[in-house]
Amino acid sequence: MKILVTGATGLIGKALLPHLNHDEITVISRDPARAYQQLGHHINALDLLESLPSLDQFDAVINLAGEPIIGKRWSAQQKHVIEDSRWNITQQLVDKIKASDNPPHTFISGSAVGIYGNQHDQIIDETFNITPNNTDFSQQVCSQWEQIALEAQSDKTRVCLLRTGIVLAKQGGALAKMLLPYQFGVGGPIGSGQQYFPWIQLQDMVRGILFLLNNNDAQGPYNMTAPNPVTNRVFSATLAATLHRPHLLFTPAWVLKCALGESSQLLLDGQRALPNKLLAAGFNFTFPDIEQALKQTLGD
Repeated sequence: MKILVTGATGLIGKALLPHLNHDEITVISRDPARAYQQLGHHINALDLLESLPSLDQFDAVINLAGEPIIGKRWSAQQKHVIEDSRWNITQQLVDKIKASDNPPHTFISGSAVGIYGNQHDQIIDETFNITPNNTDFSQQVCSQWEQIALEAQSDKTRVCLLRTGIVLAKQGGALAKMLLPYQFGVGGPIGSGQQYFPWIQLQDMVRGILFLLNNNDAQGPYNMTAPNPVTNRVFSATLAATLHRPHLLFTPAWVLKCALGESSQLLLDGQRALPNKLLAAGFNFTFPDIEQALKQTLGD
């Protein structure tokens, strides 16, 4: 297949591309030289999507672009960066797809479980009726992101939305940021610890994308989360045990709110999200349980 990929130098993109080495890959990157260095010279790298008049030449588009939503305070400027990095590139891709005479048959586009908002311990899947919350920034970002992507849906193009949880990887993402305090024996639950932690191991994330890419019947939203979500307290205890470290301390919610401001909601809110659509379609998780997933991830 001829596949166009955005966000190829991110955590998921770098893990995905080696599995597409039998395909003809074009990536959009602000720094093509860096993309070639990280991904290899067997790809085609373009710095601007505008250089493509249409997407007729591609069979599929995988849209993984987006400024990391965690790690920085959500100032007005940072919120704009987060929104712009998702909405603009997605709108450009949709416009190119709609302008194509023979558009890509598949458009896989990013989203996140944050679209559900804080649902405490309620079990949710892709059929959950989402209630808009004007004070929930991550929900607003994901909702608009998905609405834009779905504009590409037609009888020629199917759209799959990746409602991604916390991707577990040693080399990047949220887990890499968490490791240091645990390695020093001072890691612990965050806030009450009762908020659910919807996670997925990086290998399963990649396998899930490939599954959707090659399953012509797949369309609509998919929870990219393991089938056994756990509370933050259970995750924290399992991480400490995997690292053979004590699990005695905890981080009060007020400390996070002072340090991170509004973005602390990403750590204090939770979604008990299940990947029911993936499972119903026949996808099998390599790492369905957190103990096995952390041992594999941290043992690499």
